[in-house]
Amino acid sequence: MAYVINDSCISCGSCAGQCPVSAISQGDSQFVIDADTCIDCGSCAGQCPVGAITQG
Repeated sequence: MAYVINDSCISCGSCAGQCPVSAISQGDSQFVIDADTCIDCGSCAGQCPVGAITQG
């Protein structure tokens, strides 16, 4: 199950730099994770300073 970014995202971008498969990109109002590309490694969740990333 892919990780998801919730509305707590502050758009800092720290998660995008941690993703080994570049599944995270800037969306309209916050960063988003492409579920088809995500490999469920969890690197992004550990990097998020506000805990906005959880397993969907």
